[in-house]
Amino acid sequence: MRLINSFVFAFNGLKICFTSETNFKIHAALAAVAIGLGIGFSISNTEWGAIIFCIAFVTALEMINTAIEKLCDVAQKDFHPGIKKVKDIAAGAVLLAAVCSFVIAVIIFLPKIIALLKSL
Repeated sequence: MRLINSFVFAFNGLKICFTSETNFKIHAALAAVAIGLGIGFSISNTEWGAIIFCIAFVTALEMINTAIEKLCDVAQKDFHPGIKKVKDIAAGAVLLAAVCSFVIAVIIFLPKIIALLKSL
Protein backbone atom coordinates (compact mmCIF):
# COMPACT_ATOMS: atom_id res chain seq x y z
CA MET A 1 0.00 0.00 0.00
CA ARG A 2 2.88 2.39 0.75
CA LEU A 3 4.27 1.81 -2.75
CA ILE A 4 0.90 2.58 -4.32
CA ASN A 5 0.63 5.76 -2.22
CA SER A 6 4.10 6.81 -3.40
CA PHE A 7 2.94 6.61 -7.00
CA VAL A 8 -0.30 8.43 -6.18
CA PHE A 9 1.66 11.26 -4.53
CA ALA A 10 4.12 11.42 -7.44
CA PHE A 11 1.35 11.61 -10.05
CA ASN A 12 -0.33 14.28 -7.93
CA GLY A 13 2.91 16.28 -8.08
CA LEU A 14 2.91 16.00 -11.87
CA LYS A 15 -0.73 17.08 -11.94
CA ILE A 16 -0.05 20.08 -9.70
CA CYS A 17 2.83 21.24 -11.90
CA PHE A 18 0.93 20.72 -15.14
CA THR A 19 -2.22 22.48 -13.97
CA SER A 20 -0.67 25.39 -12.08
CA GLU A 21 2.78 26.14 -13.49
CA THR A 22 3.03 28.07 -16.75
CA ASN A 23 6.69 27.18 -17.30
CA PHE A 24 5.88 23.48 -16.87
CA LYS A 25 3.20 23.80 -19.56
CA ILE A 26 5.71 25.49 -21.86
CA HIS A 27 8.23 22.69 -21.31
CA ALA A 28 5.50 20.11 -21.97
CA ALA A 29 4.51 21.84 -25.22
CA LEU A 30 8.14 21.98 -26.38
CA ALA A 31 8.55 18.31 -25.43
CA ALA A 32 5.53 17.50 -27.62
CA VAL A 33 7.11 19.43 -30.51
CA ALA A 34 10.39 17.51 -30.07
CA ILE A 35 8.53 14.19 -30.00
CA GLY A 36 6.57 15.18 -33.09
CA LEU A 37 9.74 16.15 -34.93
CA GLY A 38 11.38 12.92 -33.80
CA ILE A 39 8.53 10.88 -35.21
CA GLY A 40 8.37 12.98 -38.38
CA PHE A 41 12.08 12.67 -39.08
CA SER A 42 12.38 9.04 -37.92
CA ILE A 43 15.33 9.85 -35.68
CA SER A 44 17.71 7.13 -34.55
CA ASN A 45 17.56 5.33 -31.22
CA THR A 46 20.56 7.34 -30.02
CA GLU A 47 18.83 10.58 -30.98
CA TRP A 48 15.67 9.41 -29.20
CA GLY A 49 17.74 8.70 -26.13
CA ALA A 50 19.13 12.23 -26.17
CA ILE A 51 15.68 13.79 -26.71
CA ILE A 52 14.02 11.71 -23.99
CA PHE A 53 16.86 12.47 -21.57
CA CYS A 54 16.56 16.21 -22.27
CA ILE A 55 12.79 16.15 -21.78
CA ALA A 56 13.08 14.25 -18.51
CA PHE A 57 15.98 16.38 -17.26
CA VAL A 58 14.34 19.75 -17.94
CA THR A 59 10.95 18.59 -16.66
CA ALA A 60 12.43 17.16 -13.46
CA LEU A 61 14.46 20.32 -12.83
CA GLU A 62 11.37 22.45 -13.42
CA MET A 63 9.51 20.39 -10.83
CA ILE A 64 12.39 20.69 -8.34
CA ASN A 65 12.51 24.44 -8.99
CA THR A 66 8.76 24.66 -8.36
CA ALA A 67 9.10 22.68 -5.13
CA ILE A 68 11.93 24.94 -3.94
CA GLU A 69 9.90 28.05 -4.73
CA LYS A 70 6.84 26.71 -2.90
CA LEU A 71 8.94 25.74 0.13
CA CYS A 72 10.63 29.15 0.19
CA ASP A 73 7.24 30.87 0.03
CA VAL A 74 6.06 28.87 3.03
CA ALA A 75 9.27 29.43 5.00
CA GLN A 76 9.50 33.17 4.30
CA LYS A 77 6.38 35.17 3.47
CA ASP A 78 8.20 38.49 3.06
CA PHE A 79 11.07 39.32 0.75
CA HIS A 80 14.39 37.94 1.92
CA PRO A 81 17.63 38.36 -0.07
CA GLY A 82 18.79 34.84 0.82
CA ILE A 83 15.53 33.30 -0.38
CA LYS A 84 15.79 35.33 -3.59
CA LYS A 85 19.24 33.85 -4.21
CA VAL A 86 17.95 30.32 -3.63
CA LYS A 87 15.07 30.86 -6.05
CA ASP A 88 17.34 32.49 -8.65
CA ILE A 89 19.85 29.63 -8.46
CA ALA A 90 17.10 27.01 -8.87
CA ALA A 91 15.66 28.92 -11.83
CA GLY A 92 19.16 29.20 -13.31
CA ALA A 93 19.52 25.41 -13.15
CA VAL A 94 16.34 25.03 -15.22
CA LEU A 95 17.53 27.67 -17.68
CA LEU A 96 20.89 25.94 -18.12
CA ALA A 97 19.22 22.57 -18.75
CA ALA A 98 16.72 24.12 -21.16
CA VAL A 99 19.42 25.94 -23.17
CA CYS A 100 21.54 22.78 -23.38
CA SER A 101 18.48 20.79 -24.43
CA PHE A 102 17.73 23.37 -27.12
CA VAL A 103 21.29 23.05 -28.44
CA ILE A 104 20.93 19.26 -28.55
CA ALA A 105 17.62 19.63 -30.42
CA VAL A 106 19.27 21.96 -32.93
CA ILE A 107 22.12 19.48 -33.44
CA ILE A 108 19.62 16.69 -34.06
CA PHE A 109 16.90 18.44 -36.03
CA LEU A 110 18.51 21.33 -37.94
CA PRO A 111 20.41 19.13 -40.43
CA LYS A 112 17.22 17.15 -41.06
CA ILE A 113 15.18 20.33 -41.56
CA ILE A 114 17.80 21.75 -43.93
CA ALA A 115 17.89 18.48 -45.93
CA LEU A 116 14.08 18.52 -46.15
CA LEU A 117 14.03 22.12 -47.36
CA LYS A 118 16.70 21.40 -49.99
CA SER A 119 14.68 18.46 -51.31
CA LEU A 120 11.58 20.57 -51.91
